[in-house]
Amino acid sequence: MIKKTLTLLFILFSFVGFSQKTIVTPLKSDILETTRNIKIYLPEGYERDSIKNYPLTIVLDEEYMFDSYVGTSILFAKRDKAPKQIVVGISMEETKQEDISFNRSNGTFTTTARYFYDFIRDEVIFHMESNYRTSPYISLIGQGYSANMVSHFLKENTAFINSFICINPSFSDFIIGELQTYNLPKFAKEDNTFYFYTNNSDSFSKSKSEKIGKVQQALSELEIKNFNVINDVITTSSAVSAIHEAIPRAMTKIFEVYSAISKEEYDEKIKDLAPKDAIYYLENKYLEIEFLFGTNLGIRERDIYAIENIIIEKENGKRLRDFGDMILKIFPTSPLGEYYIGRYYESAKMTKKALKYYKIGYGKMDPADPNSDAYYENILRLGGQ
Repeated sequence: MIKKTLTLLFILFSFVGFSQKTIVTPLKSDILETTRNIKIYLPEGYERDSIKNYPLTIVLDEEYMFDSYVGTSILFAKRDKAPKQIVVGISMEETKQEDISFNRSNGTFTTTARYFYDFIRDEVIFHMESNYRTSPYISLIGQGYSANMVSHFLKENTAFINSFICINPSFSDFIIGELQTYNLPKFAKEDNTFYFYTNNSDSFSKSKSEKIGKVQQALSELEIKNFNVINDVITTSSAVSAIHEAIPRAMTKIFEVYSAISKEEYDEKIKDLAPKDAIYYLENKYLEIEFLFGTNLGIRERDIYAIENIIIEKENGKRLRDFGDMILKIFPTSPLGEYYIGRYYESAKMTKKALKYYKIGYGKMDPADPNSDAYYENILRLGGQ
């Protein structure tokens, strides 16, 4: 496990060293009555594409969490497991004790912590949304006592944070009571997706581990629609190692909507659907990706093929036309839309219409595409040229 972790870290920091564009910006705060430095990572391609938007991630404890998170985000984006992200690190090196402090007798924030909370909510996020092309998807990540502060954002009346990532959390003794006062069912009313990640570890003290376990259990029992609770357990002898393992594990979950259809997703959510519902599921998946992450991917061909058998084998292929229309709507440059419409007409013995769509689809293909000859076979089979 340690060897794998070290290898991963080497890869991550290699990406950070050569791929990132980082801006250190002094942000004048009316709330804090001072100026705080924030570190901003802009992903590759940000300046070239003036239209595309990017999800925003805010990292507390910038001094030792920022580079690790950025490196992981670069790796995940390159592997198509997550969208490219804009990442903001808030410097807390000299002020951490005041920024995240709380009253030990009741768990409430001290005055300085309340100001810092408001600074994140009202000034950092506002600054980023006003000056950079951010999508509606916002993640907030902290570790230790900073993770305790992250959990307090659950109480906001308006659900504007999508992912709450609490790594190695040091919650207050009053965390369960605090959670009970929050209006968590509000997440079920939102047409959006939310995640709450916590990790436990055998490297923690018994009292800390038990407290995290109670939080994980309490949230899991709620079963709120749209609010995904991710209870992780990391086996390691070091809390530092747990941090670097938790970041990619959390990212895998909070960006699961973005990823291509996995076997797990197919088996749990798709395989038993009727063709009409499978088409809707795929269309909705990509519309959600575009809305949340500001990324118009079209549709990955592997996802099209993932539900192809459902469309072809169920209901005698009657939904092939609908399948092709959906692909053309979201991925108009792909020849697969015309291909499935062509198959629909061919199965209905409407040869002229089938040939028409096969030819249109073939016209979209690059002659160098290794699949072009196979596609052209459809035209030849129907006597076309």
